[in-house]
Amino acid sequence: MANFRTLDLNLLRVFDQVMAERNLTRAARNLAMTQPAVSNALNRLRDALGDKLVVRSGYGVEPTARALALWPAVSDALRQLESALVPGQFVASEAVHTFVLAMADATAAALMPGLVEIIEGDAPGITLRVLPLTTRDPRRLLDEGTIDLAVGFFPAVVADLTAQAQGSGLAAFNHQRLYEGRYVCVMRSGHPLAGQPLTLDAFCAAHHLLVSFSGRAYGFIDEALAALRRKRRVVLTVNQFFTAGRVVTGSDLLTVLPEHFVPATGMAGELLIRELPFEVPRVHVESLWHHRQEQRSEHAWLRLALYTAARRAFAAGHF
Repeated sequence: MANFRTLDLNLLRVFDQVMAERNLTRAARNLAMTQPAVSNALNRLRDALGDKLVVRSGYGVEPTARALALWPAVSDALRQLESALVPGQFVASEAVHTFVLAMADATAAALMPGLVEIIEGDAPGITLRVLPLTTRDPRRLLDEGTIDLAVGFFPAVVADLTAQAQGSGLAAFNHQRLYEGRYVCVMRSGHPLAGQPLTLDAFCAAHHLLVSFSGRAYGFIDEALAALRRKRRVVLTVNQFFTAGRVVTGSDLLTVLPEHFVPATGMAGELLIRELPFEVPRVHVESLWHHRQEQRSEHAWLRLALYTAARRAFAAGHF
């Protein structure tokens, strides 16, 4: 059993960085320590807490269940202390920091060029790691600290957070709308349906490719069809919009993509866009983060930079 009165709190800073990076070398770099010093600090914390905390995995480390349970509280406490002692300490031009974001390839195609331009111009020491979005509800990833920010279409999450705000007024997560778009039907330019109006009957009779982050072969298009007492035949399910576009160019499959993404594929000349023959909600792409990040000046900078990149991309008519 750890004795908090005798615990070296510097060990918690090491723990926080190891959990954030999942790599001892990168954690050591962020802390301006040597890797052996980080390993020694981690061993001391292991002894104090009676848990391995992390185990080696591939090129890095993976946390134990105890470490995952501890990290949110440790990270939150460190951020609050940091904000209280050194308010507004983040200076973009001088900062050396790594952010981890999760988003789909269509979202990255829209936002990353502008965000990289901002980083290279204003914050050359900032590094981004973009992970594939694998869920429509990334709150667990944010709560565990696996990612700093999630970007995507999260209608159920936003509805839940809105309900919480209207009720108790307390929510563990915050969000900001970045841009609005819509989904369209996409087919190859020589598709048998290319020369005629796309009716609901023709859409349902065709074979389809579904983009599903989770791999589940049922999406919001299928939900919209079910409300009309219709269904479609999904032949192939993939987890990237770009893959969907590439497959569709060489097949008679139909797919549904964000309209703004089609020009970004580099395959626009091989693809045709058609209006969906039924109503679906417009896409509201949001950034989503844990409330414990709210007052961190570096995270506030990231949110503003991302919002700026989105405004510039869509205001300039790039999509």
